[in-house]
Amino acid sequence: MAQFITHDVPTLDSFANIVTSMSSTLYGGDARVPIAKRPDTIYNILMDFGPAQPELLPGARNAIETCLAIQQGERVALIADLPSKVVAASLAAALKERDAICEGFLLEDLAPRPLKRAPQQVLDALGRADAGILCMQPMTGELGARKDIVGVVERRHIRYAHMIGVTPEIMQQGMRADYNMVDRLSEKLLQRMHSARSLTVRTEAGTSLVATFDSALDWVKTSGLISRRYWSNLPAGEVFTTPAKVDGTFVCDGTAGDHFCGKYGDLQRTPLVLEIQAGRLQKATCERKDLEEEFWSYCHTDENSDRVGELAFGTNLSLSDMIGVLLQDEKLPGVHLAFGDPYGSQTHAAWSSRTHVDVLARRCDVWIDEEQVIEKGRYMLARLGLV
Repeated sequence: MAQFITHDVPTLDSFANIVTSMSSTLYGGDARVPIAKRPDTIYNILMDFGPAQPELLPGARNAIETCLAIQQGERVALIADLPSKVVAASLAAALKERDAICEGFLLEDLAPRPLKRAPQQVLDALGRADAGILCMQPMTGELGARKDIVGVVERRHIRYAHMIGVTPEIMQQGMRADYNMVDRLSEKLLQRMHSARSLTVRTEAGTSLVATFDSALDWVKTSGLISRRYWSNLPAGEVFTTPAKVDGTFVCDGTAGDHFCGKYGDLQRTPLVLEIQAGRLQKATCERKDLEEEFWSYCHTDENSDRVGELAFGTNLSLSDMIGVLLQDEKLPGVHLAFGDPYGSQTHAAWSSRTHVDVLARRCDVWIDEEQVIEKGRYMLARLGLV
């Protein structure tokens, strides 16, 4: 049966001896777990994120069995926050069905929110895991903590699902996708973009821009079939790079990333109009002046916060409209941008930023060089060799 390990706060310092003994037993005589070093923390053999809701289990099984390909006996670090606890319960149940070893954490038990840095207990767990899952809601100022977690993942090359903003609705929609088909489409785009000179994006809302590319920078596929080479958001369905240059207007009439998603929601009624020149944000306008000012300030946090760090295709064919949650909405068929950090560890861009914010547009028309491949947010699959 699966083993579930969690943390509680004991009332007596003398529990430290018990902790060291448990660490030695659970980890084959190696007491490197943070528990043995910290007498204020103890790991139990029981884990309870609560009961799994049946309607969430198909999506959870897709995450565990198809996307992460968890095998019997593998150790998985499952990290969640209180608002995402119901999702974590479904993932824990799927891990149990897989006979995996689940080491679970609730972030609020470890540190006050918003997190300034990732809790050491979480980093240590990822340091001994075969795979990791982070399901939490984003808060202002927590990007650094999430980068800490991703840093361990990339250093150890473990399979990892990044589920920032996940909801029960998403578990019943984007997480039920046919990820083998998502992978086929993503692979076709990946191969096509290797030789592409330019990408043109237009929308009825006013988006009109052209991007060009640098062959030295990689295109990355995160199609939901997670490997040790690349971690992935879940739900998945993206092909992205750092563009060499972007010029034009991008009208964000969908969702904006980081904390803007939770604070402002769907921007269809109050679009954010972004003027871009040579890959840098020149102007931001919106009927909501609070959003306009906050977005502009965020994009000037550091010297590269205003720079387009990501251009991405959404490739999750199971999605037909946005729900106001970036984690899923950015996978909707179309093209979106992000300002700030370019995920240089994956794209090999040589610059970085402390910030990263996605901006999404609805019903894109997209041309690769001179050939249209997306019309009103729907892929023209035959033109990509998919029927």
